[in-house]
Amino acid sequence: MSARLACPPAPGPLEAYAVQFDPLFQTLAQRHGFRTYLAGLLLPRERSKTLTALVGAEPLVQAQAAEVQRLQFFLSEATWDAEAINARRLALLLAEPTTSASAQGVLVIDDTGDRKDGSATDHVARQYLGSVGKVDNGIVAVTTVWADEAHYYPLHVMPYTPEKRLAKGKQDPAFRTKPQIALDLVERAQAAGVPFCAIVADCFYGDNNALEGALLKRRLPHVLARRGAVGRGWAPAEADHSFKDAAQALPLSAWREVIRRFRDGHTERWWAAELTLFGYGPGRSVRAICATTDRLALPELSTWYLTTNVPAPLTEIVRIYGLRNWIEQGYKQMKDELGWADFMVRSDRAIRRHWTLVCCAFAFCWWNEAMQSRASESAAPPEAGKKNRQSQGAAVLATPAARRARLADPGLLAGALLERLCQRAPAGRTRRAAGRLERGPRHQPLPSDLTNYR
Repeated sequence: MSARLACPPAPGPLEAYAVQFDPLFQTLAQRHGFRTYLAGLLLPRERSKTLTALVGAEPLVQAQAAEVQRLQFFLSEATWDAEAINARRLALLLAEPTTSASAQGVLVIDDTGDRKDGSATDHVARQYLGSVGKVDNGIVAVTTVWADEAHYYPLHVMPYTPEKRLAKGKQDPAFRTKPQIALDLVERAQAAGVPFCAIVADCFYGDNNALEGALLKRRLPHVLARRGAVGRGWAPAEADHSFKDAAQALPLSAWREVIRRFRDGHTERWWAAELTLFGYGPGRSVRAICATTDRLALPELSTWYLTTNVPAPLTEIVRIYGLRNWIEQGYKQMKDELGWADFMVRSDRAIRRHWTLVCCAFAFCWWNEAMQSRASESAAPPEAGKKNRQSQGAAVLATPAARRARLADPGLLAGALLERLCQRAPAGRTRRAAGRLERGPRHQPLPSDLTNYR
């Protein structure tokens, strides 16, 4: 068998990351396409990250350019397996000590929607889009994220197909609800060997009795949010009819103080209490808990109603559910910086591939941060290395809530790593996509010692 042709290297440390995926691509063109796509996603945002933007071509005018067409073929037609690429991405993260998942982290399930015009694109229909807070024409993806206080990254993603796009609607064998898709993604996380102390989800999934029942049947630990003011079943007139009713009926002595610690160092005083209603209660297999910043007013925006089968103190339950917010941070970075919703392809396969490549770009930021830290330790004098190891030991002994989060910021990191790609861009490159009114900020390359966002 002849030797493989050498692939033009990706810029900077991106090559060391990309080469670990090479065995999964069959041709030189595919290996080159993978590097080109990731490099384009990681570039500072100047316009929507369409295929033309990823190779620095003019929109519309250069849409038929050879580089654009090659990338289009790579995304839509080339024979590579997105599932295998995603498995390799997770294997890299799980094998690296600084990014490996631990049993102190959580598995977050959620969904995100984005506007898309027309109906020719697979999965696109009028449906509720969380990103805009209303029903609109768009596409929805169900996702899972692993997170602890130190780091977070996406695990798996699957598009949701509304019933109106299926021949028999909800009776169609291909139709699956979002909670059903979420349960499949939980199984895939388990198959990938991802450890977690609990599955966490907001009230859309928490209020789904079928999902909660499936988690209980499989004995999977979970902390699910519930809507407080909505009744959950029949109860006598004198009994509590909602989680909020049960919380309001508690005496002040029933509440326990909980101190929440945040990554910027500040703390907040919360209150938590056990609730008894609808079969939930202290000492039972599934408990109901209310956590709030004000035990009298129970403000809507800072009050959680939770159900859980995790036999842990109130402080730990509050910590676990608090980690759910990292999925919102992940969405923000992938959409604002890495072009999650900027794809202009129509087929299911191409959309899934685009999302997989965005997740690879996101993971690269964590992977490179870990490599930089390791290189710094290797280059440090012996005494400095000893101090570093001592500080790391102290961090290991600290409780998870006390450790400072270490976040890799894709937008800031890309400016420093891929500066030379910007220099190759055409002089007449537009700063906004067609139909886009606002101008994005121009990111200046950062010094290498400032790219590790804290």
